[in-house]
Amino acid sequence: MREAEQRRLPYLFRLCLTANVTRAIERAMAAGRWEAAGRGWEGQPIELRLHGWGRQRRVVLLRRKLDRPLAITERDDDGQQRLGFATVDPRKRVWEFAALVTSLDAEVLTLGQLYRDRAGSENDFDELKNQWGWGGFTTQDLKRRRLMARFVALVFNWWTLFVRLADPEHHREAITSRSLLLTAIGRQTNHASQTTIHVSSAHARHSWARAALTRIGTFLETLRSTAEQLSSIERWYRILSEALIKYLKGRKLDPPRMLHAL
Repeated sequence: MREAEQRRLPYLFRLCLTANVTRAIERAMAAGRWEAAGRGWEGQPIELRLHGWGRQRRVVLLRRKLDRPLAITERDDDGQQRLGFATVDPRKRVWEFAALVTSLDAEVLTLGQLYRDRAGSENDFDELKNQWGWGGFTTQDLKRRRLMARFVALVFNWWTLFVRLADPEHHREAITSRSLLLTAIGRQTNHASQTTIHVSSAHARHSWARAALTRIGTFLETLRSTAEQLSSIERWYRILSEALIKYLKGRKLDPPRMLHAL
């Protein structure tokens, strides 16, 4: 945070619920003055100086009433994990809390949405690291690490677009989509001077995968028939328009004018 402040870069971080933060939440609960923060959350801005901080900073305390069942896990004497559901007295309220520290002066509602957007974008980084091995290649050579990181990011982008072409309505993570769309056995046959490749999938959802791959093949065949009239940039934008059709709602993406000449 200190580095960001020195560089005049805005920041928004989530704080651990340490003892000092918990005491601040207790004071806020007694004081009231909660504001709507969206998605069922309420917030209250305060000034707080935690241990190790050189000065006070703006902190937004968030709370949300829990109205869903609470699950409790415990292990018995045999080491077996057991799951139970807690019942809460309806006369009492159970709250979920969070605390954000920021350099922004926006209102609580805006900060709550900014953090939710930020948390959503972190899912892609989690997928890159845990499903694509983005953090698994280490060497003393910085250039090689950067090169491998770019390779992984490029393949991740390509695969995400490919799966979006297969299922435009949902984002499917690599841990499930790779096994679904890549696990197949190919068999080549030759008859009457024609070579045919038969692809068989043993996946439980092979019928869905076949329909998705057929959809992609039909789209690419249609694109190939008109490719001679399009530049390479325009072809990429046609692919992007098809992959992101859920968000574009049928609208076609057009490349910027500066790219038409490339």
